Order: sequence, then C-alpha cells, then structure tokens
Amino acid sequence: MEAEWTEEAIHRITAENTALKQRVRQLTTDNRNLDERLKAARSNLRLQDRRVADLEVRLAEPGSPT
Repeated sequence: MEAEWTEEAIHRITAENTALKQRVRQLTTDNRNLDERLKAARSNLRLQDRRVADLEVRLAEPGSPT
C-alpha cells in the first residue's frame, strides 16, 4: 500500500505520537504510584489484622482485665 503523505499529515501524526507517548509515561507513573499506595494499604491492613487478633486473644484469656 503506497500513499503519499502530506507534510501536514506527517506533522499531525508526529504530534499525536508525541502526545500519546507522554500520556503513556504519565499513566505508567500513575500506575506505579497507585501500586505503591496499594502495597502500603495492604501492609497497614495486615498490621491492623494482627493487632485485632492480639486483642481478641487477650480478651478471650481467662482472668484478663476487661
């Protein structure tokens, strides 16, 4: 398939390609940041789960102060 590309078409496609590459970089950065936040949230949740489990054990122990 042969087509003649006008200078305007080449310029437009180049500009769109550049914009798309920038968008990909931004989305990649956003994804990385969200992944880090998700990992931190999961870590905090595990810590809270352990704290709740420890408190449940302490409450279930005979003679524990209430």
